[in-house]
Amino acid sequence: MQPVKKRYIILDALRGFALLGICLANYPEFSLYSFLSAEDAARLQTPGLDQVLRYLLYFFVDGKFYTIFSVLFGIGFSIMLKHALSEGGKGLKVFYRRMIVLLIIGLVHLWLLWSGDILTLYALLGMLLPLWHKCSDKTLLRWAAAFLLVPVAVDAVVELAHLRPAGWFYDRQWALCARYGITEENFAYWLRDSDDYKGVFQFLMQGGFERMTEFIDGNRYFRVMGLFLFGYCAGRQRFFANLEEWKPLLRRIASWGFALGLPLSFAYAWSGVNSHPWGLTAHSALYTFSVFPLGFAYMAGICLLYQRHGASHIWRAFAAPGRMALTNYLYQTVCGMLIFYGIGLGLGADMSLSVALLIALGVYLLGMLLSSLWIKHFRFGPVEWVWRMLTYGRYLPVKRDKQAVETIV
Repeated sequence: MQPVKKRYIILDALRGFALLGICLANYPEFSLYSFLSAEDAARLQTPGLDQVLRYLLYFFVDGKFYTIFSVLFGIGFSIMLKHALSEGGKGLKVFYRRMIVLLIIGLVHLWLLWSGDILTLYALLGMLLPLWHKCSDKTLLRWAAAFLLVPVAVDAVVELAHLRPAGWFYDRQWALCARYGITEENFAYWLRDSDDYKGVFQFLMQGGFERMTEFIDGNRYFRVMGLFLFGYCAGRQRFFANLEEWKPLLRRIASWGFALGLPLSFAYAWSGVNSHPWGLTAHSALYTFSVFPLGFAYMAGICLLYQRHGASHIWRAFAAPGRMALTNYLYQTVCGMLIFYGIGLGLGADMSLSVALLIALGVYLLGMLLSSLWIKHFRFGPVEWVWRMLTYGRYLPVKRDKQAVETIV
């Protein structure tokens, strides 16, 4: 009999839960609703409801699920890195190959499919994690907190000194727009009106520079690195292997996270929907002290619920897409393109936010169903399978071995 392999369903369920939030957060942009002017958005089917939903997205969704996803990536990287370090130099080479392949997947996603890619940044920052492998947990947490707080200081300097840290990328973006004929007037409609991939590719070219602007102006590299380090520390402690032991800490995280995050989310959401009326620094501080505490509270709350109701079938339902999170992340992109862009059904820019969110929910539920069916017969998701094969440079069997034993914990 082959050795028993343990798999902790709570990690997969958390990934599945994060994918739901990411889908809800991204589909307003896929549907092109986010690009519409206030006047054009007001002419859609449910303008009043859309305004409420937009506020609720800022309140409950924006940033919180990417927080969870980033922490979970940090946990996953900690597991990879622990295995790599146990094998010495050879193991580290495998780790860096995995990051390079993930970087390639991210770049393909960014430049050929969707400008909102996060995998490129994850891969680049993941390569830096070995720098902290000798640090104590206390030092890791200090670094993590510093990375999450630094953006507030950076934004204060940028605002006071009237700096343009991403100015070069912004200028390149609009230079490409001018070359292709993309203007402020047709920006929201370009992808819907492009009936061939050439038009989509042109939009993605300028979108890549826009994404770099978002990374820099949003201090995304500091924030993701901080979340990675929190996840790295949690992974080293293997909290997921014994939730009972960590129950008091999880309760404190949930209590303090909700107590701090919920009240401040009222102000953060108001600032978001009104284009930061209190200024960049205030918005950055509201983001830091509402989004991260609430994201951590979501994670801790789910762990506590799992501990109490672990026998429920809902965990396996969420765990199915979580087991193949990379595949599902890219699946959501492909669905968004086929539903909303002119190369597919072309429904973008004519659909209210309420309908776009219903479609996002449907896409997620379909992905959950497909993942459940796939994982019954295969060991990895299709993209995860390719990722592994490119990492190791050889063919790896993907079908489940009936003699293999896997313990779900």
